[in-house]
Amino acid sequence: MDPRRRYRSPVRNRYLDILRAAAIVRVVVYHLFGWPWLSLVFPAMGVMFAVAGSLTAASLQKRSAGRVVTSRLRRLLPPLWLLGAIAVPAMIATGWTLERGGTHPYDQWKLIFWILPLDDPPGSELAIDAWETLWYIRAYLWFVLLSPMLWAAWRTLGGAAWLLVAAPVVAIAAIDRSGFELPGSLDTVMWDLVTFGACWIAGFAHRDGLLAKLRPRTLLTAVVVLGGAALYWQSGHPGDEHPWDLNDVPESQALWSLAFVLVVLRWQPDVTGLARFRPLSRAVEVLNSRAVTVYLWHNLAIAAIWPLLTWLAVDDLGHFEKPVTLVAAVLLTVVAVVAFGWAEDLAAKRPARLWPPAGREPEEPDLPVAGRAPDTVRIPRHRAPSSLPVRFTGSDGKGH
Repeated sequence: MDPRRRYRSPVRNRYLDILRAAAIVRVVVYHLFGWPWLSLVFPAMGVMFAVAGSLTAASLQKRSAGRVVTSRLRRLLPPLWLLGAIAVPAMIATGWTLERGGTHPYDQWKLIFWILPLDDPPGSELAIDAWETLWYIRAYLWFVLLSPMLWAAWRTLGGAAWLLVAAPVVAIAAIDRSGFELPGSLDTVMWDLVTFGACWIAGFAHRDGLLAKLRPRTLLTAVVVLGGAALYWQSGHPGDEHPWDLNDVPESQALWSLAFVLVVLRWQPDVTGLARFRPLSRAVEVLNSRAVTVYLWHNLAIAAIWPLLTWLAVDDLGHFEKPVTLVAAVLLTVVAVVAFGWAEDLAAKRPARLWPPAGREPEEPDLPVAGRAPDTVRIPRHRAPSSLPVRFTGSDGKGH
């Protein structure tokens, strides 16, 4: 088999590729500028979990649960291992073992979470930009491990499967009312699962066609109720950094993200015209091919902006600060993609490349893809995705 063919799938849902790319860009921009309104305009984490759920459901329809879980772990973990192979020795060399207190005091046995992140991979305070966003990798891993059970329940429930979508929302209400807590870091795991669980399972509804069968009036009523409840809750429980930053309030985040996901997955526009805008289409391809790398390294790229600008003696930017820092963030992230993106190729059993080939996207990216026939396009087999950055964190202390 021509190794180049491993980069492409016979059928791609371009709309979902665009959603995934937009979510990644939104995460980068939020971490760079900290604009709280972005959490309302585009709840990126909910979108990423939702379409990841759709991808996982697509795999579970075709293969055994064991093969699906193994495949997902194989695609997800090697890029994390590469980051850990660089970050952990660097953190130890710069005094992590001597730190007292902090979020992650050095504990040798916890380094295992850099190998299998069932809990957050630990790190030093000095290197916080290397590990603070890894909560997503940990949450994604848990969803993958739970998906065979969730998918079996989904198929068993049949027409009542929407109860499974509602279950995480009900769980949040029950946890809030009862004050239930799990010991230690398990509580954070629980909160992430209930916050984004409805979005993940809504991905099942998208893949299974149940979402498409839902009457528009019924869906819009649910969306208005969910969105209104999210805004009502946020108004009475404002965020720590900004009153309307949903990332600070998991209850609002869960409701708003689910409402948003139901809309963007239910109505999928025809995006075949994207191919006419080759630079934009190519950007979508690259982001899909290197999604995990961009997510893992973008925060470090952002952290390097001002030291680099200071070294270049161009740190007095005035009105040009935001555009210059945005361009710098993009360029430094591209450098990281070139330097470390090949790990995603090896993880997918593809030939390692510094840059993804044009027109050859990964067959099953770890960040979501799946879809319905009317919104898919066929890919030809031989056709050539303040002055310092402000850190905003969620209620669990992790940036979104």
